[in-house]
Amino acid sequence: MKKKIIIVFGDPNSINSEIIFKSWKKLDRSVKKRIYLVANYNLILSQFKKLNYKIKCILVDNIYEKNSSDSLKIININVKFKSPFLLSRESSSKFINQSLTFAHKLALDKNVAGIINCSINKKILSNKKIGVTEFLSKKCNLKKNSEIMLIYNKSLSVIPLTTHLDLKKVSSTISKSMIVNKILKTRYWFKKNFRIDPKIAVLGLNPHNGEMRKNSEEIKKIFPAVQSLKKQRLRIDGPLVADTIFIKDFKDYDIIVGMYHDQVLGPFKTLFKFDGINITLGLKYLRVSPDHGTAVNLIGKNKANPESLVKCINFISKF
Repeated sequence: MKKKIIIVFGDPNSINSEIIFKSWKKLDRSVKKRIYLVANYNLILSQFKKLNYKIKCILVDNIYEKNSSDSLKIININVKFKSPFLLSRESSSKFINQSLTFAHKLALDKNVAGIINCSINKKILSNKKIGVTEFLSKKCNLKKNSEIMLIYNKSLSVIPLTTHLDLKKVSSTISKSMIVNKILKTRYWFKKNFRIDPKIAVLGLNPHNGEMRKNSEEIKKIFPAVQSLKKQRLRIDGPLVADTIFIKDFKDYDIIVGMYHDQVLGPFKTLFKFDGINITLGLKYLRVSPDHGTAVNLIGKNKANPESLVKCINFISKF
């Protein structure tokens, strides 16, 4: 039996209903049969009506109910709303937290392939500047900063060693052991799931880090980590200069590891646009999400691009 796919509706004040609708139209019936959407039934019907979208939706109590493959199966999360796209901050936060917590519990079931969460405003999720990566990591009782954010494309993947962290905290957060552990886990995941031993580039933290200045993070943390990994027979280079690698040298690698979020996500999105998905490694289950935000400026305009969500669904359907 094919495993179930759980999709979390995510932020109600967003383009999520639009990309869910557009994605649904692109999916094979065999994949649709496996999908369960964690959402508010009345809210999503209201948003579809507002957008003039027509999908047959049915309310189900659990992931074991069998229904028509043409129906979008919705597991209900209670939320009060006055207008389809204008939920209060308090209602949105409660809805998002309950949805993710419920999906986390579902994902622990052996009959679930994993979960996909649609975009979420991190300010609504938590006041602690954490994203879904950190939220689910805590649910899985992982140590702080042990989760891995992998932005995946079949041509290139990137990893920021620190995720949703202020720049002033990056230097004190990274360490030799952190770099080694995250890269070893990533390599294991690639070998297990893609059956390749990836070639990895590790970037430095500082401008012109190729100079390897005394007492720099490159000298004290990054270079020793790379050397340690070389001794363990990893195909790895670094620390490399961040301002030139994405010109052409990125083509020589399967994975580029950066020290902070925008160091690698900015260039990645410039190169691949919507052709990428966010995968969290290290959880007790597979979690992926579209690599874009809530795009509130596009709500109701029918201009949102669903390709990243489609890729998430097709990716997770293989597991």
